[in-house]
Amino acid sequence: MSATNTNVLTCSYMRYSNENRKKETKPKSKHTYITRRQASSLFLLISSSIPFHAQPTFATETSFLDMFRMTVPDQTVEEAENGIREHAMSLVQVKKLLELESWKEAQKELRKSASYLKQDIYTIIQGKPGMERAQLRNLYSKLFNGVNGLDYAARDKDVPRIWNLYEDIVVTLDDILSRV
Repeated sequence: MSATNTNVLTCSYMRYSNENRKKETKPKSKHTYITRRQASSLFLLISSSIPFHAQPTFATETSFLDMFRMTVPDQTVEEAENGIREHAMSLVQVKKLLELESWKEAQKELRKSASYLKQDIYTIIQGKPGMERAQLRNLYSKLFNGVNGLDYAARDKDVPRIWNLYEDIVVTLDDILSRV
């Protein structure tokens, strides 16, 4: 009987021993709080061949970081207000290309005029008092979501959707221009 008792004791002892080993050797996970966006930005910064200077760039120079800005580097609110009507008209004139069903050219012109208009509107929003910003941001979002949808509809050649989105863009643009 003593042989069976020692065997049972040995098995239970070995099982307990293995459980402790698992607990002891289990690696503890350490959390890093670096997001993918931060990691990719850091990678681009390190691997970039463009030197980054601590000195400010001049208005005549174009820097690598200016490509990612929402506003034109030295654009004032007055300049944006003067340019917004011209860029809005070029966005509305995309209708001619849509009527001719030249989809690629309409997409190119839409993207070009929308990017200039986006910079102007964003600069104007930044110059407004806080109470007016919320309304303008909502209209800004509605306008450029419509522009993005129109771009996709032109790519897909979905004619009824194109005209619905175009009408929404014109109404939203009129609302923005009346508030500016």
